[in-house]
Amino acid sequence: MLIPHDTRIALDTVVDLVNTAPENGLPDSGPADITAQRPTGSPPDASTGAAADQLADIESLYAFAERHLISGVGTLGEKDLRAVQDVRSRFAEIFAAPDARTAADLVNRLVAAAGTTPQLTDHDGYDWHVHYFAPDASISDHLAADCGMALAFFVVAGEQERLRRCEAPDCRRAFVDLSRNRSRRYCSSRTCGNRLHVAAYRARRREAAG
Repeated sequence: MLIPHDTRIALDTVVDLVNTAPENGLPDSGPADITAQRPTGSPPDASTGAAADQLADIESLYAFAERHLISGVGTLGEKDLRAVQDVRSRFAEIFAAPDARTAADLVNRLVAAAGTTPQLTDHDGYDWHVHYFAPDASISDHLAADCGMALAFFVVAGEQERLRRCEAPDCRRAFVDLSRNRSRRYCSSRTCGNRLHVAAYRARRREAAG
């Protein structure tokens, strides 16, 4: 697929945002080396063994904004954190949508609530591209508008099914399948994909050995 530069950036942002949720990491399954098996950035919660929320406080929200070069966020507070967590949940619903019509309805509601205001800009040395958020938008509205329209790109193109979740049994991380034949199954071939292939290989060897 030919994806505009700004859309690709927004896709990277929304996938990372959805994957900060605690339900997306691998649970602690015992004394094995969980760190080697877990996709990056999902430390387990010591009390439950589940992956921790990676967007649990203001500091992590600032870090997220810096990581994705989200400018003009100003001073962030608890209200911003809760709003971004709510937007994260709305994006998760879009990734879970069973069909394009459901996804379209979810995207429409999300971007409408964000007060989407398309405008052309060529900031920071980039060529002309579209920002969908208002100049004074909050960080949650910024994410809802820009990332929501990036997901709309896939619905319009008839490619909504490329918005996927990892098929590893102990991982639910989101990803966008950009393979030519829509064949990607795992969030990462180097972590979940390799882990499942190794497990299948060992199972075949045990079966062959009787």
